[in-house]
Amino acid sequence: MATTVIDGKGLIFGRLASNVAEMVLSMDDVIVLNAEKIVVTGNPDMTMALFKHKVDVGECTKRKGPFYPRRADLLFKRCVRGMIPYGKTTGKEAYRRVHVFVGVPKQFQGADDLVRPPESVRFVKGKYITLGEIAERLGSRVR
Repeated sequence: MATTVIDGKGLIFGRLASNVAEMVLSMDDVIVLNAEKIVVTGNPDMTMALFKHKVDVGECTKRKGPFYPRRADLLFKRCVRGMIPYGKTTGKEAYRRVHVFVGVPKQFQGADDLVRPPESVRFVKGKYITLGEIAERLGSRVR
């Protein structure tokens, strides 16, 4: 079992999530750093409306779900969860191998083995918004 440490700065949200899902399904542990700097491409207003709708559907005052996260690290982890067979045993075990952090924790401060999956690296020419900005607008207290 290998451990892969990915720096999420400037990587595209959906492409990175699909790469991470593929890695965890192949029995690798994946650690994603700087989740707040992951880029969601497209019109920022429409993207924000989509995330806001998902949060509003799962109102926190109700006892029933769906409970949609507001923090950047949990937003990314939820996206990965949607790309694996979460209801099955293999999917649940794979989901436990995903670790996402806002910023860089102390144990990874001087890490030289940071990976940037080539499929996720694209030069963003158009409109975009970061997961950190989305989380801030949704009311997250973690920056």
